Amino acid sequence: MSEQKNIAKTYDPKQVEEKLYKTWIEKGYFTPEIDLEKEPYTIVIPPPNITGELHLGHALDNTIQDILIRYKRMQGYSTLWLPGSDHASIATEAKIVEMLNKEGITKKELGGEKFLERAWKWKEEYGGRIVNQLKKLGSSCDWTRERFTLDEICSRAVRKVFIDLYRKGLVYKGERIINWCVNCKTSISDIETIYDEENGYFWHIKYPIKDSKSFLEIATTRPETMLGDTAVAVHPEDKRYKDLIGKSVILPLLNKEIPIIADDYVDMEFGTGAVKITPAHDPNDFEIGLRHELSMPRVINDDGTINELGGKYCGLERNEARKQIIKDLENLGLIVNIKEHEHSVGHCQRCNTVIEPILSKQWFVKMKPLALPAIEIVKEGKVKFVPDRFTKIYYNWMENIQDWCISRQLWWGHRIPAYYCLDCGEIIVNEEKPNECPKCGCKNIEQDEDTLDTWFSSALWPFSTLGWPEETEDFKYFFPTSVLVTGYDIIFFWVARMIFSSVENIGKEPFKHVYIHGIVRDSEGRKMSKSLGNGIDPIKVIDKYGADALRFNLVFGNSPGNDMRFFWERVEAFSNFANKIWNASRFVLMNTEDIIYEGEFEKHNEYSTIADKWIVSRLNKLIKEVTDNLENFELGIAAQKLYDFIWFEFCDWYIELVKDRLYGDDKLSKQIAQSTLVYVLTTSLKLLHPYMPFITEEIYQHLPLESESIVNSQWPLFSEGLDAPYEEKSMETVMSIIKSIRNIRSEMKVVPSKKTKTLIVASNKDVKNAIIKGKTYIEKLGYSSEVIIKDEKVDIPQDMISAIIEGAEIYLPVFELIDKDKEIQRLNKEKEKLDNELKRVDSKLNNEKFIEKAPENIVKEEREKKKKYLELMDKVTKRLEEISK
Repeated sequence: MSEQKNIAKTYDPKQVEEKLYKTWIEKGYFTPEIDLEKEPYTIVIPPPNITGELHLGHALDNTIQDILIRYKRMQGYSTLWLPGSDHASIATEAKIVEMLNKEGITKKELGGEKFLERAWKWKEEYGGRIVNQLKKLGSSCDWTRERFTLDEICSRAVRKVFIDLYRKGLVYKGERIINWCVNCKTSISDIETIYDEENGYFWHIKYPIKDSKSFLEIATTRPETMLGDTAVAVHPEDKRYKDLIGKSVILPLLNKEIPIIADDYVDMEFGTGAVKITPAHDPNDFEIGLRHELSMPRVINDDGTINELGGKYCGLERNEARKQIIKDLENLGLIVNIKEHEHSVGHCQRCNTVIEPILSKQWFVKMKPLALPAIEIVKEGKVKFVPDRFTKIYYNWMENIQDWCISRQLWWGHRIPAYYCLDCGEIIVNEEKPNECPKCGCKNIEQDEDTLDTWFSSALWPFSTLGWPEETEDFKYFFPTSVLVTGYDIIFFWVARMIFSSVENIGKEPFKHVYIHGIVRDSEGRKMSKSLGNGIDPIKVIDKYGADALRFNLVFGNSPGNDMRFFWERVEAFSNFANKIWNASRFVLMNTEDIIYEGEFEKHNEYSTIADKWIVSRLNKLIKEVTDNLENFELGIAAQKLYDFIWFEFCDWYIELVKDRLYGDDKLSKQIAQSTLVYVLTTSLKLLHPYMPFITEEIYQHLPLESESIVNSQWPLFSEGLDAPYEEKSMETVMSIIKSIRNIRSEMKVVPSKKTKTLIVASNKDVKNAIIKGKTYIEKLGYSSEVIIKDEKVDIPQDMISAIIEGAEIYLPVFELIDKDKEIQRLNKEKEKLDNELKRVDSKLNNEKFIEKAPENIVKEEREKKKKYLELMDKVTKRLEEISK
């Protein structure tokens, strides 16, 4: 313990965190070895986008992972937390295009090869930002195994999976409805589509029935798509339209005849019960089109303009076309009415352009055959969701899954390993470009220009990062992984895809547990966003309060699957918690310099006091509870228990209880107190380490070291031999007595220096013994000049003020504490003051204009004030009555 004297007076995270993290990396503490004697524990990091910067969601996600990995590392597992980042096709390409625009160059002018050179250069310059930010958070990842979705290790897996799925008939090229961004000019995934509620209109339009003076009335929010209508559908059981099924309507503006068809999809109750069918521009209409073998003309180009099939509207941008179409329909008298309508509109996540559903020839994964075994593996319990309620959501999504569009019209990404013979049209899917066409023998072959959806490579992340398809030592030892930590917003887009990809390609689950957390909202419960300007930079929080305070704040009291609110006040509170731990540790270190520490406690010392046995027993219970909590992913509950034990039981109680022994002449008693202090502090720091790694390591380095670092020290174990239920119950009694005495003195505003007799009546034998054993504590912490214990409630002087706890009554001589006349005078002044405050509040609350006009929060505040003043008035009145008696 040679370094004890060097511990700083105050804890400064800035002086500690970077230094410690550097040491941990240099010592290789986060790099596991393949040890067949040890059980592996693996987490793969949800790869952040290289375009991203750390936000509070990342901070929460990675804090949870780090807590789990540090906990298992201390338990002796060979722990791998594998980090990496995602190439983020659309986001990165958008960044490069933005840079090129500033230079006055277009993507097309630069060309594919040069564009990719720029993208890789950008990745090298800016892609590491989030990695450095994760290090500031304290993330104990194995950076020697860091992966990138476009590196060769991952790319090899991507090519193999695509080729294998194609050869099994599970990847195909076909026409289906996709999400299309007319600005980015690429198909985009569902997760890259953000839906916002927007105010729009329902245009009710008359479609003339052929050879009739009647009309069918349909309603649409997108009139421009009527140029691609190929039918009007009604429900087969709708009596209004039964006679019209099989007949035709004339499509307005284009004067084209289209059939009236019957389909169960139509909701008779919604709108007019007649629906325009545009198979090339609506996913539901597409399915109806397939069922009825309708033609599927696409009328909107990739750039959002109307094509030649749109007649006179050809060349108009879609929104301009809408305006012109409405105007023309009005002139023809075909608009019945226009109703305001709020509806959900999809936007591109990157550029916020409204998404256009279009029929397009793309590469797809056939999902039904992949979904079934992925459902079964969860039903068999091989993958468990935490909390379990998300299992139903997973089943629902997988059971209703549609084929997955995996091609993107982008340059940055995994290029699709498909090649086309330009002479005969043969498609060749192969690892490398073939020398000649296997069908016609010509050499005129080109590779598909599209790249794969980013989520295709992310779906392989748990095994591609470990070297698969090679049977690497890492893959054989660390796979399947142990737990996947992620937010509930990407269960479908990522988690489900990892599960079916692993089952299909490896034949087993990718991870055993999926820990789902909520999102971090602002203090008002709003989602953080750029538009609201309520985002909080975790690095600024770390710079102000330290990483430990931020980490503890993010998990304290938080439960899986639930959102949390961020309050600056809470971070400050946990910064104060860190300072409390530091000050308590300094006290322990300064008072244990001469100790010969013997390490872990296995049983109680026969000379230990009731307080020693109590704190060790309470700590022993804490070890069991925190371990159980962490095993069950109850990280927030464990954090709360650690906070309560360290702050209240250890710092506020035990340290105060042993001070006299540390300064006294009884050497044996002093040694036991010192050993207990060091044992409890060391063990508490170990339990807290996964949550607050920096401060726990810094203090640990000043304690007797059982290991080089707290990072690889042994996780504390529960020991039945350290249970002391009798002492725990006894100390609860003693502490209740001390708290009761302090409450009385506080209410009567008695200064600590003024001591008085304490009389305690206890007829219960165990309670009485507890009081006898804890008598010195009651005298010291209860500011008592003398503690008198009685069996019966007889001969109690009249001028006593009392408090009752379980099994005992406490009496204090009131006039030894206060001057009766002065106290009555003080209480009457207090009563008068409260009376005035109540009158003031009542004058507001009884005023109807105030109630009507004042903001709701102000009225609520005044009502709460009244409630508080009435409670205080009740206390003052009772105290006056007691003193008068």
